[in-house]
Amino acid sequence: MKPQRLPLPPVPAAALLLLPVALLAALLLVVYPNEFALQASLAGAAACGDHQGGGGGGGGVQAAPEFRLLIGVLTLPARYERRHLLRMVYALQQPAVASRARVDVRFVFCRVGSPEDRVLVSLEAMAYGDVVELDCPENMDNGKTHAYFSSVPRLFGGGEAAYDFVMKADDDTFFRLPELAESLSRAPRRDLYYGCMVPCDYVRGSNEYMSGMGYLLSWDLVEWIVAAAAEIEGRTGGPEDRTLYSWLRRGGRGRNRVDVKPAMYNFPGRHPCSHEFIPDTIAVHQLKDNRRWARTLQYFNFTAALKPFYPVI
Repeated sequence: MKPQRLPLPPVPAAALLLLPVALLAALLLVVYPNEFALQASLAGAAACGDHQGGGGGGGGVQAAPEFRLLIGVLTLPARYERRHLLRMVYALQQPAVASRARVDVRFVFCRVGSPEDRVLVSLEAMAYGDVVELDCPENMDNGKTHAYFSSVPRLFGGGEAAYDFVMKADDDTFFRLPELAESLSRAPRRDLYYGCMVPCDYVRGSNEYMSGMGYLLSWDLVEWIVAAAAEIEGRTGGPEDRTLYSWLRRGGRGRNRVDVKPAMYNFPGRHPCSHEFIPDTIAVHQLKDNRRWARTLQYFNFTAALKPFYPVI
């Protein structure tokens, strides 16, 4: 008599649906563990090679850029839509600056805490290679800026200056790369502290500092931040833009201060540093929602070259 096989218990449909997600999450957690910043950065370094070419497989020797700029956009892991918008905005401007400057954009946040965000951010790292996770608790004014600048030489330097300039930018700031490149082409390459100086009424005083909307340091100052333990230790908390300036002032650094105001300003309105749009704009800040982004991009004719691919009614 043949032994009878007992029927297997039914598998819930929900379990079948969750199984692929669980396997993907397990795979990504192996490939991208907690300290995946270096992996993401190296992937981004490979991706940014496209910015140096321009010929598209022609094999010709390309002229070296006048300067190299890293823009670190400090953001939060869950802001996927904003990062997608910024990727498009900066990628579309690359052809206009490729002959003059190499501009690499990276999205920077501290440790990713949410399991859902870890899976989705890992997918971004695999697809785009432009995200950097720092080894710090997520914060705005409690050391994140120091963690960013002090990590750049280790992640990107490799023992030499990978960039001439390193920028910290907010994720609600729109930079016009051709205008930024034109301005930086005239800027000093060393001891440079560049941005929109606060206060906005042009009053000069001892408490001048560059607005956190986006400011830039020359590579030597970034290396100094790594080495300047005496001037910085225990002083990384507080409003990040003023805190960074306090390091420079205490160390006697950043003497080449370039204030490009009013070419950098807040979105037109009543808040401090706001300004009406002007043709020579380098950056617009306080783009908190899609309506503001659309109005800003429309003013600068950002989609003027678009050829309609659908019937216009």
